[in-house]
Amino acid sequence: MIVSIGLLLLGFVFLIKGADVMVEDSSSIAKKLKVSDLVIGLTIVAFGTSAPELVVGVISAVNGNTDIAIGNVLGSTIANTLLILGVASIIHPLQVHKNTVWKEIPFSLLAVVLLAIMANDSLIDGLSFSSLTRADGLSLLAFFAIFLYYTFGIAKESPGEMEPEEEIVERSLPVSLGMIVLGIGALVLGGNWVVTNAVSIATTLGMSESLVGFTIVAVGTSLPELVTSAVAASKGNTDIAIGNVIGSNIFNVFWILGVTSLIAPLPFDPSANMDIIVAVLATLALFLDLFVGKRHQLERWQGAIFVVAYVVYIGGLIIRG
Repeated sequence: MIVSIGLLLLGFVFLIKGADVMVEDSSSIAKKLKVSDLVIGLTIVAFGTSAPELVVGVISAVNGNTDIAIGNVLGSTIANTLLILGVASIIHPLQVHKNTVWKEIPFSLLAVVLLAIMANDSLIDGLSFSSLTRADGLSLLAFFAIFLYYTFGIAKESPGEMEPEEEIVERSLPVSLGMIVLGIGALVLGGNWVVTNAVSIATTLGMSESLVGFTIVAVGTSLPELVTSAVAASKGNTDIAIGNVIGSNIFNVFWILGVTSLIAPLPFDPSANMDIIVAVLATLALFLDLFVGKRHQLERWQGAIFVVAYVVYIGGLIIRG
């Protein structure tokens, strides 16, 4: 048990560090090839911050631990909205850009609603089972392509606002390629450790795989977003703090579940509908809160309510088992 916990934590370290190394050195290569900072930020950096969730989802699907795959995405979405945005807005009130309020937040709400529709075959079509099929995966990826198209459109309209926050470090090509290989290796190894040991802990404690996915794995794979948003909020970069979270939520459903369900259809436990409802309500609460008090701003007291709501949600998960 102690060994499993240690390897789980080490797996998170490998996942996060592997993603960080891969992003940094991929960006270095792109810079050498004269790719703009803007394109690097929209592609490599965006995909890199979602790499831990993607790797965990893919390995879970390959190993047949589908409850962890879906639980990780839904749990990360809820943690991103309630915990991470709550903490970030407590650090510094988050002023939200008009585009984010009227386009990106509704798009993230659409993602969760579509997931609810696609995953509930037994409820909607009267089938004997529910699952995210490969056809559902292709549909999710099509929506993801639409989101990327929209994002690049925004970039062309306001390129200055979309620049990466930090300066890109340039290294020699052989060093960067070597570091990318190491980063990918760390991601795969860390992902294997997280999934294997999460299942082991669940079995030992009599917990369900989905509960571990919704809690331990979800929070662990959301650590890059938590650190990024907290640091951005402390520096007053509120667009980055909230954009990072909303973008991650969209990536989680459309990209990660899309890819994962293409690898293997993901059986859906109807009990997870409660978590989908929480994800929908959390996203809806975020949208509505931006019109309460100071317009288009998530204030400290609202952030505190979000964090308390997340603690209550986790308590409910534990009671539910």
